Amino acid sequence: MTVSHDKEKNVEKAIHMIGEAVNKGANIVCLQEMFFAPYFCVQQRIEFFSLAEPIPGPTTEKIAEAAKRYGVAVVAPIFEEDTTIKGTYYNTAAIINHRGELIGKYRKIHIPQLIGYNEKFYFKVGNLGYPLFEDFGVKFGVIICYDRHFPEGPRIMALKGADLVFVPTCTGLYPELWELELAAHAAFNTIYVAGVNRCGREYPEQPATYFGRSCIFNPRGEKLAGAPSDEHVLVQEIDLDFLRERRKYAPFLRDRAPWHYRELVEQI
Repeated sequence: MTVSHDKEKNVEKAIHMIGEAVNKGANIVCLQEMFFAPYFCVQQRIEFFSLAEPIPGPTTEKIAEAAKRYGVAVVAPIFEEDTTIKGTYYNTAAIINHRGELIGKYRKIHIPQLIGYNEKFYFKVGNLGYPLFEDFGVKFGVIICYDRHFPEGPRIMALKGADLVFVPTCTGLYPELWELELAAHAAFNTIYVAGVNRCGREYPEQPATYFGRSCIFNPRGEKLAGAPSDEHVLVQEIDLDFLRERRKYAPFLRDRAPWHYRELVEQI
């Protein structure tokens, strides 16, 4: 979705679009990275810290009410203020089940510092690892935006039993890698992968327009559905039986040889 500078209207709009997704048959809905505000990391300004909220907090409570009303699970990425260590902030996805219960959260691990993406000014590296969540019989995980450039997160979640990984994003960079990386995560890990990107322009100085093009890939790395570059609700059914059969045919996770991968962790 496109985002305005009115936080409350953004939340209302997101809830409306959740309802639209439910009307199209959705059981699990993923919103884009920091859906409730413009992507303020274009700039480094102290006043933007006022956008942060605890989890649970006002925005996640509104999303929880909508999730319960619609009977849908929601991945809701926001700017989180840590309640245990004051002055600590994370780029976080709150996970709410179809009963309106907060069942966990994922904190973004890879924090970029690029032109127009000044995230190290705002966010601490996530400290919750790569958790899995479950609703409607689907085990799913989340990585956020810049995380998608690194293969380790989806692999860890696949090894934990993930069926699906959501990738809520706010990007106008690397359009040539967008579908390629999502398809690769799906194929290498025999999972479904859903990339959810915002669209539009919010600040004159942002380096590129957020290009939308949300899309979903199956465990063969095949694109099942894609959205245009403008605002859109994309719904796609996934087949867990197909996933299980694919893992029998392509047992890549079974045939790993981790005892030969020590060099990966030695390069710290």
